[in-house]
Amino acid sequence: MFGMGFTEILLIIVIGILFLGPDKLPEMMVKVAKFIKSAKKAIGDAKGAIDEEMKIAELKEEAMSYKKQLDEATDELKGFKNVGINPMDDITEAINSSLDTPPTTKQIEPKQDKVTFEKKSKNIDKEVNV
Repeated sequence: MFGMGFTEILLIIVIGILFLGPDKLPEMMVKVAKFIKSAKKAIGDAKGAIDEEMKIAELKEEAMSYKKQLDEATDELKGFKNVGINPMDDITEAINSSLDTPPTTKQIEPKQDKVTFEKKSKNIDKEVNV
């Protein structure tokens, strides 16, 4: 225990009995044991917190590397944006070019300068049978 041999522990107990007396020694041993237990627990908690922080740091570093790769891929894809990958660009261009040129029409009737409306009369011959 802590690199001490049996004789060293026995020497500490004898000195404890001489200074504290046989009635206070068991209480003091319990207090020392509680102190050692709480010290071990505190050291274990600190070690766990440090380990968790290291894991978080590693995860953050890994996430940053993935972000860097994603940014590089995004920049690479921005270069291909107007190369004709998107079929909607071709459709939009075709529509815009068709709107720029006037439609060709064929005139069926000759154009008249004066517009008149003629009222058509119906001549109905009525036969009267008497």
